[in-house]
Amino acid sequence: MSIEKVAIIGLGLLGGSIGLAVKARAPGITTSGFDADPAVRAKATERGLTDNVHESAADAVRDADLVILCVPVGAMREAAAEIADVLPPRAIVSDVGSSKQSVAEDLAAALPGAIVIPAHPVAGTEQSGPEAGFATLFVNRWCILTPPAGADEAAVETLAEFWRKLGARIEIMDPQHHDLVLAVTSHIPHLIAYTIVGTASDLEEVTQGEVIKYSAGGFRDFTRIAASDPTMWRDVFLHNKVAVLEMLGRFTEDLTALQRAIRSGDGDTLHELFSRTRAIRRGIIQEGQDDPSPDFGRGH
Repeated sequence: MSIEKVAIIGLGLLGGSIGLAVKARAPGITTSGFDADPAVRAKATERGLTDNVHESAADAVRDADLVILCVPVGAMREAAAEIADVLPPRAIVSDVGSSKQSVAEDLAAALPGAIVIPAHPVAGTEQSGPEAGFATLFVNRWCILTPPAGADEAAVETLAEFWRKLGARIEIMDPQHHDLVLAVTSHIPHLIAYTIVGTASDLEEVTQGEVIKYSAGGFRDFTRIAASDPTMWRDVFLHNKVAVLEMLGRFTEDLTALQRAIRSGDGDTLHELFSRTRAIRRGIIQEGQDDPSPDFGRGH
């Protein structure tokens, strides 16, 4: 199998970055795009996110070898249904959603008999929209493929090779396991960030604006995460709620243990935890998944 034309449905940060990455790193592949928002389509055309921007999803996917749905996970079934009647029979259908079990079920229901291989490029920023995309977003980042049981191995490898061309590293994972792992590494951190920033907002009258004024501390980094696309993250929590609630229960237990340690003056417990988590940070840098320079590599 080979990919000569890619249709991208949804032209925000991820969809736009895929289009730009294909142009930069796989120029032999042509791209077509569609977004439900006319303003996004206009901006995508202006930026040249795809070779052609169409007025309907159906027009975008005609003759496509690969269709990538870059819409919130809650919109996957509807987006897939819009292309069901015109989808080429040998086209691979994939996505970029952050929860995989619900996406697999929705795509299988909307596209019976189609070659469906869900995927999750673990890359992004707090920005969203067609202005936010850039060609190097996926370089040295993981793209997790979660093929269903009995998936066509040639199709899985074709999709994997496509992502490798965009600079990504590939991992194959069971969708249920993916959702548990991402609940820990992505979903719960976002939930914590949204909560702490919301709490700070509620206390703004008490702090008299000093939360914003003194945000050079850890709070600033929470606000970066909490600035992420609200529609996307609403859908992630609603569609991965089993894994999120399981991990949230464990987090709540650990937080309660920390409360006890602080209340009882148990410095040894606190120091042991902080030493262990510091080592995890070093491991992330060694894996090449973050910048080791001071202040997270921020320019000043």
